[in-house]
Amino acid sequence: MNGTTAAPNGAHDKEAPQATAAIFRVQGNTAITQVPITTTHHPAQNHQSTTPLVKAEISTNNISKKSIAKDDIMIETLTSEQAASHEVVPCTHQLRTNLEEGLTTAEATRRRQYHGYNEFDVGEEEPIYKKYLEQFQNPLILLLLASAFVSIIMKQYDDAISITVAVVIVVTVGFVQEYRSEKTLEQLTKLVPPTCHVLRDGKETMMLARELVPGDIVMLNTGDRIPSDLRIAESFSLQIDESSLTGETEPKHKETRAVPQATIGTGSDVEHLTCIAFMGTLVCAGRGRGIVISTAANSQFGEVVKMMMGEESPKTPLQKSMDDLGKQLSIYSFGVIAVIFLIGMFQHFPKLAGFLKIFFKKVQQKNYFRFFQGRNVVDMFTIGVSLAVAAIPEGLPIVVAVTLAIGVMRMAKRRAVVKKMPAVETLGCVTVICSDKTGTLTKNEMTAQSIATPEGKLAEITGIGYSPDGGVVQYQGELVQQWSHPEFARIIEAGIVCNNATIEADKLIGQPTEGAIVVLAKKAQLEGVRTQYKRLREMPFSSETKWMGVQCADTQGQTVYFIKGALDRVLDQCGTYYSADNQRKQCDQYSRQHILEIGKELGGRGLRVLGFARGESMQSLMFLGMIGMMDPPRPGAADAISIVKASGVDVKLITGDAMETAQSIGEWRGRGVSCTPPNFPGQSLGILSSSDSCLSGQQVDQMSDQDLELVIRQVTVFYRASPRHKLKIVKALQSLGEVVAMTGDGVNDAMSADNKVTPRDTTMTFTCFVLFDMWNALSCRSSRKMIWQIGIRRNRMFCLAVSASLICQLLVIYWSPLQHIFQTEALSLFDLIFLTTITSTVFIFNETRKYFNLRSKSLNHDPLSVSGI
Repeated sequence: MNGTTAAPNGAHDKEAPQATAAIFRVQGNTAITQVPITTTHHPAQNHQSTTPLVKAEISTNNISKKSIAKDDIMIETLTSEQAASHEVVPCTHQLRTNLEEGLTTAEATRRRQYHGYNEFDVGEEEPIYKKYLEQFQNPLILLLLASAFVSIIMKQYDDAISITVAVVIVVTVGFVQEYRSEKTLEQLTKLVPPTCHVLRDGKETMMLARELVPGDIVMLNTGDRIPSDLRIAESFSLQIDESSLTGETEPKHKETRAVPQATIGTGSDVEHLTCIAFMGTLVCAGRGRGIVISTAANSQFGEVVKMMMGEESPKTPLQKSMDDLGKQLSIYSFGVIAVIFLIGMFQHFPKLAGFLKIFFKKVQQKNYFRFFQGRNVVDMFTIGVSLAVAAIPEGLPIVVAVTLAIGVMRMAKRRAVVKKMPAVETLGCVTVICSDKTGTLTKNEMTAQSIATPEGKLAEITGIGYSPDGGVVQYQGELVQQWSHPEFARIIEAGIVCNNATIEADKLIGQPTEGAIVVLAKKAQLEGVRTQYKRLREMPFSSETKWMGVQCADTQGQTVYFIKGALDRVLDQCGTYYSADNQRKQCDQYSRQHILEIGKELGGRGLRVLGFARGESMQSLMFLGMIGMMDPPRPGAADAISIVKASGVDVKLITGDAMETAQSIGEWRGRGVSCTPPNFPGQSLGILSSSDSCLSGQQVDQMSDQDLELVIRQVTVFYRASPRHKLKIVKALQSLGEVVAMTGDGVNDAMSADNKVTPRDTTMTFTCFVLFDMWNALSCRSSRKMIWQIGIRRNRMFCLAVSASLICQLLVIYWSPLQHIFQTEALSLFDLIFLTTITSTVFIFNETRKYFNLRSKSLNHDPLSVSGI
C-alpha cells in the first residue's frame, strides 16, 4: 500500500502537481472558461468532444451556478485512464481532497451543485396521457380511426362504433400492460437504495450513494457495491468482482500503484486498470479506501449507458409487418375508391365510354357495369368508401394485442418483465441468440471440479454451486469422506484453513474461489478442521507473489504455515511434496515437471488450478496437491441450447473470460467449439490464424464492419469482449438480416344492404370466410405436426373458440333476429356441404404437405422430426 498525503480541502497551492483534468473557472452564471493548465487527456476523452448527452445530464441535474462564486475553482472529474496513470498523492492534489479527513460538508455541497447527484438522470417522467397517445402511432390504428371518421360522415354509425370500440380495446390493453411493466421495473430499482461509507468532516458516515461527489473518500469492505469510479488509495487484500462489467468470473486484485502508461489501452480495457474500482462492481474480499474520480454519466458504467442510449430501438418484426399491412391497406382502399369512382364516371361521360369501346368492345354488349346504372358521382364515392372500410380488418389489432398480452403475462409468471409488448413476438422470430456466459449460461458460482495429488491421483467432485449437495469421488468410485483418503484430505485441509470465505444459506460471503473450497470441505465433511487452528498472521495475496499464506497454531501449540495460489508460484516455494504413502519426498526437476503437466491437463479442461502447501516454516514448505475449479454451466443449459439449435436458431457465446474458459463452456454446453474450423475466411484478413475458432475483443476492434460480417457466421465464441464489442457484434449480425436476441380471428361485417347484392350472396360469402378461417386455424396449429399428432382436443381453449365461432355463424344464418341485422337467409344442406367441401381444400392440402415433409425427414433422420419441434 502506498502512503499518501494530500492538500487540505479547497487548497489552492500554486506548487501543487499539474492536473490531468480540465479545470474550469465559473464567471457569472453562464460563461465558463478553461484555465490554461497542462493536461494529459486521452484522445477519446477530449473535452471539446463532449457529447450533447453529457451536457443534458449537467443541465437536468438542476445545477445552480449562482451559488458558486466567481473566483471559485471547480474540480472536474477524472477519467479512469487519467487517474490510473498517476500515483495516489498527485490524484489527491488534483481532486483537492484529504485521505484522512475527506471533504467537508460545505465543500461537498458546493461540488454537488456543479456536478449534480451521482445518479443517471432519465429526464422528466412522461405524462400518462402521452404514454396513452403513443399507442395510436401504429399505422393500422390510424387507418382504423380514419375509417371510423369516414363511416360517421356517411352516417354508418354501427361501423363507426364497432371500429372505435376495437381501437379503444387495442390501445388500452397495450397501454395497461406496458404501464404495469414500467411500474414493476421502477419498484425493483427502489427495493434497496444503494448506500456507502464515506469520510466527511473527518468522520466515517453512511450515506446514499447518490450524494457522492468527486473527491469524496469511500471506505470499502467485503460485500460493498462500488458506488462510483474510485482511484484505490489503500488496499488490504482488496479483490473486486468485475463480472458485471467485463464478464470475467475471477475477482481482480486491486492495488494502489499507478499503471504504466504503456499498459493502459483503450477506455474499454478495464482489466488493465488495477488501481481503479468501477461503479457497479462488488468487493468480494479484503478492504480499502478509494477517491471518487467520476460519478454518474462520467463513470465507466455511464459510458456503457450512454452507448446504449445512443442506439435507437429498432422496430420488431411484428411492428414492421403491421406497418406494412397498414400501408398496403391504405393503398388498396384508395385504389378501390378510385376504381369504383371511375366506373361511375362512365355513365356520365358517354364520349369517354365510347372512346373506351375501341379497346373494350364487349363492355357495352355484356353491360358489366349495369349495377352502377343510374348512380351519381356521390353514390359511386359512397360505395367505394364502403367497400374500402369493409376491407379493413378492425378485429386484427384486437387479436394481436390480446395475444401479446397473454404472452407477457405468461412470461411474468416465469419472472420475466417485458416492458414493450411487441418484444414477446420478437422472441419467436429470433435467428441468432448472443448469450453472455457469466450468470446466464453459468451460475456465477465457482465450483471445485477436480482434486489431484502431486503423483497424479485424481478425484472428481460432484454438485454445482454453493450448495453442499454432492461429494468427492475417487477414480475407483470410492467416496472421500473426512480422513478416509489422507492424500486428498490434506489438500482440502490447507484450502479451508488458508481461507477467509464463509457460506450462509448457500450465499457466499467472500471470494468465489475460496467459497468453492469451503463447499468442497463440506462435501468431504472436513469443514470443522478450520476450528483446529488459530490464525496468528496472514500474508495477503499480491500480484507479485500470486499466493496467499497464513501462519497458524494447531491444538498442540505448534506453528504451521499454509499457502495457496497459482500452481507454479506455490511449487516454487516448496522443496518437498506429499506422496501417496504419506511420506515427504524431495521435489526434484522431474517431479516438478510432472506436477506442472498435471496442472496443465486440468487447465486444458477450462479449470482454474490452485496449488496448496504446508510446512513448519516458510522455508520448509511441502507441496500437497492442487484443486481445479470453474464456474459451471447452469443445469439444463445444454439441453435448452440443443432445443434452440434444433429449431434453427444459432447461438453465439460472448464473454469477458479468457479463450480457454470460453471454449470449455462452449464444448460443455453442446456447442462443440473446434480449434480448426474449415475454410475460415478471416485468414485472408491477416487477423485470424488457421487455429482460431474464436474472436477476441481486440480482434473485433481491428476489424472493419465489412470484415466482421465476412467471418461472424462461422465464429461461435467471442472472448475478452466488452459491452462495446457486443454492440458491434450485434450490429454485424443485424446487417446480415439476422434477428438477434441478446441475453420477449377477425371476420369482417357483411356489406351494406344498399348495394343491390342479395342476402343469399352475403350469407354464402360470409359463411365461406368463416369456414376458411376455421379450417386454416385447425391446420396452422403446427407448421410441422399433423392434426392427429397434436390432438384435436389437446388445446381446450382453441376448441371452445372454434366451436363458438361455428355456433355464432349458424345463429347468424338461421336465427331470424340476426338474419335481419346481418341481411342473411337460411342456407340449404346442399349449400353447407358445398361450402364445407370448397373451404376444406386448404386444410387437406396443408395436411398432405406436412405428411410428405415428415416422411422425408424421418427417412433422412432429421433432428427436427425426432425432437418434435
